[in-house]
Amino acid sequence: MTTQIVSPAPSVTAPRRVAAAIAHLAALGVVGPVVLTILGTFLGLGVGLLVVFLIGIVFLLGLVYMLYGVAWFETARIDGLYGFGLPARRLRTSGRPGFGGFLRSLWLQLIDPGSWRGVANFTIATVLGWIVVGLVGIFASGVVLTFAPLYADGQAVPLVRTGIDVPVLWAVPVGLIAAVLAIAAIVGCGILHGVLARAVMVPSREAQLAEAARTSSVQRAGAVRAADVERTRIERDLHDGVQPRLVSVGMTLGLAQQKLESDPEAAKALIAEAHTSTKAAITELRQLARGIHTSVLDDRGLDAALSALAGRSVVPVHLDVRIDGRCSRDTEAAAYFAIAEALTNAAKHAHASEVRVVVRRRDTGVLWARVEDDGVGGARILAGGGLDGIVNRIIAAGGDARIDSPVGGPTSVEVSLPCAF
Repeated sequence: MTTQIVSPAPSVTAPRRVAAAIAHLAALGVVGPVVLTILGTFLGLGVGLLVVFLIGIVFLLGLVYMLYGVAWFETARIDGLYGFGLPARRLRTSGRPGFGGFLRSLWLQLIDPGSWRGVANFTIATVLGWIVVGLVGIFASGVVLTFAPLYADGQAVPLVRTGIDVPVLWAVPVGLIAAVLAIAAIVGCGILHGVLARAVMVPSREAQLAEAARTSSVQRAGAVRAADVERTRIERDLHDGVQPRLVSVGMTLGLAQQKLESDPEAAKALIAEAHTSTKAAITELRQLARGIHTSVLDDRGLDAALSALAGRSVVPVHLDVRIDGRCSRDTEAAAYFAIAEALTNAAKHAHASEVRVVVRRRDTGVLWARVEDDGVGGARILAGGGLDGIVNRIIAAGGDARIDSPVGGPTSVEVSLPCAF
């Protein structure tokens, strides 16, 4: 859910970029029509077979993911070619489990404007590529035409792809002119491709600001909700754990005070019991404070903090952490919280016998983590619950959370966070 404000686009008329664009267009002129034909076929089959036992739904589902694939490819191609700073396309997700969450994610992907911009630009580039392929043929024919007087037997020589028959006497000048015009048109198509790509793929300044405002609003709401969930959890832990234990300590000390003169031995035993309960209450308070903030996370980083967390887990944890360097404090704290809450849910509700935690820092500057247990599954996001806290905490940190928990298991929690948030 991160938003990247695109910096001013570099020049699309640099010779190196124009040459690379021409090569791209030539390839798309051959491959693009095939891809567009496949997309059209899936659309036609999906709509045509929709009433036949709903078979068309399969083709329409495939079409949605094929459109995403085309948009992903086009975004990567344009950004690699021109360096516009476009954010990589990612599948949209609702963050909700079950079939309803899948349908919601599918709808979000279908209406994603970035994906449709990618498909539109791919279509435009395919048309330009088809033109470039034709112009390459004209250029080659023009070059050949300049040598026509050396090999021509007849009175005229055809200029390929134009339907024009050129007299042999005029073959050399016409061939040169055709070759020069074809080269000029090919270069023009390369420049036009860059201009159109910038217009289509790079959002306008107003759209960027609107998206930034929307994302900021979502993150702010997530932060407020996450804080509310965390406050509720702290209140619950204090009310259900530490508070009753402290009340018990007070009552035990009161009984000991009453028996101090009449039965010193019983009073001594009660004081010892109160002392034990006090130490247990201190331990619970430390655990509660650790859940609010983990000092080892600041001192030694996420890897060490997760190792300590796995060591305290009542469920065996297979930890696989491969991260180079440190991310921002907020990012590491959000990732730690999500993993800790997922482990707690695996122990309390999933009845899992093993949990696997994988953490990676990817080249794109994203901190990615996945927690998967072998429990009973069927977890749902409930207001104020642990999964709700994970989602809101990750959203507040500018990331994405995906929870998949089919009945029967396994349950997986996957989060992605910008490392430098």
